[in-house]
Amino acid sequence: MFLFNPVVISVLVMGILCLLKLNVMISMILAALVAGLMSGLGLGPTMKYLIAGMGGNAETALSYILLGTLAVAISQTGLATIISKKISNLVNGRRKVLVLLIAFIACFSQNLIPVHIAFIPILIPPLLKMMNKLKLDRRAVACALTFGLKTPYIVLPVGFGLIFHTIVRDQLNANGYNITLDQVWKSNWFLGIAMLTGLMIATFISYRKDRIYQDLPLKGFDEKEEVAEKMEKEHWITLGAAALAFIVQLTTGSLPLGAIAALAIMIAFRVVKWKELDNLLNGGVLIMGLIAFIMLVAAGYGNVIRQTQAIPTLIEGIVGVIGTNKVLGALLMLTVGLFVSIGLGTSFGTLPILAVIYCPLALKLGFSPTAMIILLATSGALGDAGSPASDSTLGPTSGLNADGQHQHITDTCIPTFTHYTVILFIFGLIGSLIF
Repeated sequence: MFLFNPVVISVLVMGILCLLKLNVMISMILAALVAGLMSGLGLGPTMKYLIAGMGGNAETALSYILLGTLAVAISQTGLATIISKKISNLVNGRRKVLVLLIAFIACFSQNLIPVHIAFIPILIPPLLKMMNKLKLDRRAVACALTFGLKTPYIVLPVGFGLIFHTIVRDQLNANGYNITLDQVWKSNWFLGIAMLTGLMIATFISYRKDRIYQDLPLKGFDEKEEVAEKMEKEHWITLGAAALAFIVQLTTGSLPLGAIAALAIMIAFRVVKWKELDNLLNGGVLIMGLIAFIMLVAAGYGNVIRQTQAIPTLIEGIVGVIGTNKVLGALLMLTVGLFVSIGLGTSFGTLPILAVIYCPLALKLGFSPTAMIILLATSGALGDAGSPASDSTLGPTSGLNADGQHQHITDTCIPTFTHYTVILFIFGLIGSLIF
């Protein structure tokens, strides 16, 4: 019975432990051990696979530490506070406008300036006091940030979206379908409506009521008592350094290089003093260190899941259940996609694994190319919102919990799972049957 598959059990164990408020990193390690034991790998080899696989996210982890350091440096200049004041003036006390504005800004992190979650520790912490004043429920902001991190790559064929769409096209073409790149975005617009629906529900229904937070110090940030009201020389230099970070990242494809380049400019122009670097790095580790280690363990967990050889077994297990029932076929394919994407911790890396089995099955059941695109894209994206180990949830938590008042599971993962994963699942099922 595929319900007793090591992948399914392992993901359930991870989810239950997280809901019981066990640390996410420890939950993943225990879930990996469960997967290894159930598949016969043994505890020793499982731990070796876990550690060996951690290198898969080494660059990501280093990026988060360095970008956390850059965020602290930028905050120290007062630039982030000036920007937050300008946003405050623009919002003018309208908290729903603030939520939608944050979602809009977050969208650019996937295409126009593809830095993914790197902007969050820079933009969000200075806005927390304004959110407190507005009595804004931070769960709505978590949903807004996750919307901006996911929707562009699902819908738009630019930036990270171009990579995602190209993988969808190539995997479908390699496994029996014949589609072009433009067919992907022409199909995925339906999933964009699902994401927008989730954002609107979160903003205007689920989290519209007041929620009280205290004005507490920000962890890792050394807040200035007096902040300039307008842009001064050091702020323009800081802005230029941030722009350089984006340019270097786009040119070299390396976020760590971008962060180092920006810090070097700030030191060279004495915006940041040499002797302050230790404190800045300590602050960066404080706000982003846990996320960096979680991402390392997530890569190791994904390696363990692959080593169990249980994913093909899981997917093949559904074939005998489906028969010729198209509705049941789509339902089970999406369910498997959810478990695999949560287990591997990556929407992009999930696509090749699922396509190998999905495509022959979909061809047999008569799914059109558009329906198959929707099924594969939805299956890949499902686990990205709501998974405790996804950077699409860890990123929002890193910014919103800067003062220690935002819980990762109950305030980020459950809201994003409810408003995006569940709705994406429903839209993906409907889309695969009507197109």
